Amino acid sequence: MAARAKASARAAPSAGRWSVPGLRDVLPSWRSLLVAMLIVGLAAGAYAGARESSVFAVRELEIVGGSPALKRKLEKALQPELGRSLVAISGEDVKGRVEPIPEVLSVRIDRAFPNTLRVVVTPERPVLVLRRGSEGWVVSARGRVIRPVRNVQRSRLPRAWVPKETEIVVGRILAPAVGAAAAAALAPLAASGFPATVRTVRAGGSELTLVLHSGLELRFGDASDYRLKLAVARRILRILGPEIAAGTYLDVNVPERPVVGSATLESQVEVEG
Repeated sequence: MAARAKASARAAPSAGRWSVPGLRDVLPSWRSLLVAMLIVGLAAGAYAGARESSVFAVRELEIVGGSPALKRKLEKALQPELGRSLVAISGEDVKGRVEPIPEVLSVRIDRAFPNTLRVVVTPERPVLVLRRGSEGWVVSARGRVIRPVRNVQRSRLPRAWVPKETEIVVGRILAPAVGAAAAAALAPLAASGFPATVRTVRAGGSELTLVLHSGLELRFGDASDYRLKLAVARRILRILGPEIAAGTYLDVNVPERPVVGSATLESQVEVEG
């Protein structure tokens, strides 16, 4: 009896010891592999068929966003996509066709099966009229030249001036010294709730000045800490209101010590924070 008990003890696995499964237990069976390969093959065949089939051919373009004029331009640019399969059309295809349109900032596509290509467009935001002599061009918030202006007197956008020899090309992103810095200075005004309308922008080197319709000059020095300076200027304008007249300037080059002065008398008053 004692001998049988010892033999049973040797045969039984010790408590807490893991048994190691063999490869046969870990690897999937050949039937499982065959089914998986069949599913993958069917999916690939269905995708290839959808790309070539006319069942999902684009028959309608739906443009979301932008002005009616911009929508017409996009529809014209995307005409070659009509008849192609929705499955075969990529975002890069659409982007390549609409990228030359200066008013377009970005696009994304939404395939509305079975036959509608939906294109959501984000247009460029015009913020500036760039003047070169009697000519003018609308410039976006990121400094892209959107279109020429036929009558610069009718536009309500702020102005910035460049020398007559400056080359301006529609669709091109301007250099900072040639209007891009002015556009960047105007970009945050709408979101910040700025309480005044800007008439002219002077931006170049270490000077950034916004001239309001009232004639007041907002002097920022350079563009460093611009949003902080803009917040200080906004607060002071709301406090002083219409009392600030033409020929006056507000200097926020040092945001902690803003100064109101007269451009004619050269007198200065430091504004308490």
